[in-house]
Amino acid sequence: MPTWPRRTFTQALLVLPGLAWAQAPAPDRALHLVVPFGPGGGSDNFARILQPRLAELLKQPVVVDNKPGAGGTLGAAYVAKAAPDGNTLLLSDAGVATISPSLYAKLPYAAGDLLPVINLAQFPHVLVSAPGFAANTMADLLAMDKAQPGKLAIASSGNGTSPHLTIELLKQVTGMKVVHVPYKGAGAAINDTVGGQVDMVFTGYATVAGLIRSGKLKVLAVTSPRRMAELPQVGSVAEAGFPGFESWIAQAVFAPRGTPPETVRRLNQAIATVLRQGDVREQLRQQALEPLDNTPEEFAAWVKQQSAQWSKVIRDGGVKPD
Repeated sequence: MPTWPRRTFTQALLVLPGLAWAQAPAPDRALHLVVPFGPGGGSDNFARILQPRLAELLKQPVVVDNKPGAGGTLGAAYVAKAAPDGNTLLLSDAGVATISPSLYAKLPYAAGDLLPVINLAQFPHVLVSAPGFAANTMADLLAMDKAQPGKLAIASSGNGTSPHLTIELLKQVTGMKVVHVPYKGAGAAINDTVGGQVDMVFTGYATVAGLIRSGKLKVLAVTSPRRMAELPQVGSVAEAGFPGFESWIAQAVFAPRGTPPETVRRLNQAIATVLRQGDVREQLRQQALEPLDNTPEEFAAWVKQQSAQWSKVIRDGGVKPD
C-alpha cells in the first residue's frame, strides 16, 4: 500500500487561502453524499460525521442519501450516472471501485465511471478466533494446516465480500488448504467464532475491537504489512514469510466521471480539512480508524493497484458473489 504523506497543520493552513470555496459564491444546490448501504453502517457513520462540517465549510446544504442494494452497486451506479457537477458524491467502501467491477458480470457501471476524490480512512482485516483455539500465531496456523490440510475453517461475511477475498488471497499466497465458510453477514460469522462453532473469521479490526479488548476473541494475524499500533504483540501475515501480503477495508469518496479536476481538488481539500479537525479525529480514533490525508492522484493510484490485486484473486480463485 502506498504510504500517504502526512501533512502538517501548518501546511494545511497554507492551502486554505487558495481553496475554491473561499472565493466562490455559495452554490444554490445541495451537495448529496450518496451512501450505497443502509443507515448505521461504516459508510453511513462517516457521512453523518462529514455532513454538518462540510455544510459549514462549503456554505452549501449537504444531504446524506442512503441508497442500499446489491452490495452497494445500486448506489454506486446512481452516482456514476449523475451530473458531473460536484453536487453528487459517493461515500462508500472502496470495494465498489476496486472489487465489484471484477466480481459482477453485469455491473450497472464501469470502474472508470467513478472518479477517486479522497480515501477517508482504512483499516486492515484481522484473523480472530475464540481464546481456546489451539493456534496463537500465523506460524501455528501454517503448521496445523500442513499437518491436517483442509481441517481448518475460516468464516467470512459472505461470498465475494472483502473478508472472503482475503481468505482467497491467503490461500493463493501461502498454499494453505483452509476451508471458507460463508455467512450471511459479519454478525453471525463473528458470533459463531466467539462460540467456537467455526475456527476463525476474517473481519475488519474496527468491527471486533471491543470483543478483542474484552477477551472474547484473540487475534492470530493482521493483514497490514506491518503490525498495528493497537495490536503490537500480533504479527502480520507479511512478516510470517509472505512479504507484500496486505488487505484493507477503506472508506472513500468518489465523483461521477467527467467531474472537472478543479472541482475534484476543491472537494478533496474541503473533506481533508474536515478530517483534520480535532473532534473528528477523536471520533474516528474511538472507532479504531486513522483518517488519511491524500490527493486525488494518490488515491487514484491506490485504487488502480487494489483493482489489479483483487481482479487476479477473483479470477484465480473462481470467486462468485452470493
